[in-house]
Amino acid sequence: MIVAKRKPFTEITSLIQGYHKILVVGCGTCVAVCLAGGEKEVGVLAAELKLGQKSQTEPAAFGEATVQRQCDQEFLEELDTLVPEYDALLSMACGAGIQFLAERFPDTPVFPAVDTVFIGVNKDIGWYEERCKACGSCVLGMTAGICPVTMCAKSLFNGPCGGTNEASCEINADQPCAWHMIYERLARQGRLDKIIEICPANDWRNQKPQTLIQPGYEQRHESAE
Repeated sequence: MIVAKRKPFTEITSLIQGYHKILVVGCGTCVAVCLAGGEKEVGVLAAELKLGQKSQTEPAAFGEATVQRQCDQEFLEELDTLVPEYDALLSMACGAGIQFLAERFPDTPVFPAVDTVFIGVNKDIGWYEERCKACGSCVLGMTAGICPVTMCAKSLFNGPCGGTNEASCEINADQPCAWHMIYERLARQGRLDKIIEICPANDWRNQKPQTLIQPGYEQRHESAE
């Protein structure tokens, strides 16, 4: 899932300075799971913003709304009648959701209330670890399900390097060496031959905005291109 964290309160207030009626918009999927931007977090932020306005002679008004997914136009439709009542939107979704919200309501300024951090997993309540950089060239089949791009400090596709230090990375003793972990798991699976296969250099297709149309849906979307 996409993992995010809330921006510092002072940064949020600086973004919406000068606006008088702001709608705080949450998202019910990834950011809700990682406790950054779901319905509960929308309520907390709105309450904090209202408290911060008490000393103002003309305090701003804040509304609250949470949709199931901000990255899906189908769920943004429910905001169509609500948004015109506000002069700014404060989104608690990931970067993709924020952009989609701004695209749907181009006449209303949309500001981010959270920072998108990484694609990760839920280890425990409030504990998330990065596991994928969306590099566009997944090699997990060769590396026993351990991502070297994310877990290796040098993002080596062909490892290990010469800096392994007793199963730890040379940059930090608390950071396990990704390629040591890959070696051990491949050995456990009887697939150590995979570690000597040369993986072509990544072309880093994630360095520019991408569009993916799944096979079988090309004709459906031809008219939109």
